[in-house]
Amino acid sequence: MEVSWSWQTDKLAIAKEPPMPKFDANLTFLFNELPFLDRFAAARRAGFFGVEYMSPYEAPKEEIAARLRDNGLTQVLFNLPAGDWGKGERGIAILPDRVDEFKRGVGKALDYADALGCKQINCLAGVAPKDANESALRKTLVANLAYAAAELGKAGVRLLIEPCNTRDIPGFYLNHSRQALDIIDEVGSDNLFVQYDIYHMQIMEGDLARTIETNLPRLAHFQIADNPGRNEPGTGEINYPFLFAHLDKIGYRSWVGCEYRPRATTVEGLGWLKAMNAA
Repeated sequence: MEVSWSWQTDKLAIAKEPPMPKFDANLTFLFNELPFLDRFAAARRAGFFGVEYMSPYEAPKEEIAARLRDNGLTQVLFNLPAGDWGKGERGIAILPDRVDEFKRGVGKALDYADALGCKQINCLAGVAPKDANESALRKTLVANLAYAAAELGKAGVRLLIEPCNTRDIPGFYLNHSRQALDIIDEVGSDNLFVQYDIYHMQIMEGDLARTIETNLPRLAHFQIADNPGRNEPGTGEINYPFLFAHLDKIGYRSWVGCEYRPRATTVEGLGWLKAMNAA
């Protein structure tokens, strides 16, 4: 249904249209007042039927699979191993001296994907080292993506790449949707797509609706947060009721990941989702 929602009044005006896209909970950002493995049940109680997160590798895959099964949840997406997060690494795919580590990470991700029934994996490109040779970074990224796309494709798993904003991640290599699409063209694989994070792209380029519609066949997954603040939809400048209806109108029927920071608790900030589900 197409929904017109006043964020201030919570009043709904509903017109007859096809259903909205499906929303999944990013458990790195949502319900993080709980231990990781307890977030699955919390997400299901809150009305989610799918989950994603940045990294599953800190927990045994068997334990995660049990939480998914017990709560009737779909594993929508997670990332390839992204290096040492605590030291500021945000992916290693561009780093010429980490190629062997990258390839081992692909194997580890596939092992988890098989156990969790996950059909798409995101690759964070990484932060460019100071004074690095841009040509070498690009060549490494293209070769790594070609390898990963082929390996994931054998298992029926899609590979995604995500442009991120340079305000939150200074020096991140991949920053714009056009840049991501050009890299995909250079890789030349039919198993490589864009993960389009609306929050990141609002900061870096705007023109969201037109960019999404123009490139929809190459955008495999969406993520949401409002700007500024990276909080719930309805707390900032992005017109999410319009964008959700737009996604529906242009035929997007897959998952939208809720990758935002709740202003209070996760449950207290789910008024926007309740309105969508009520439609």
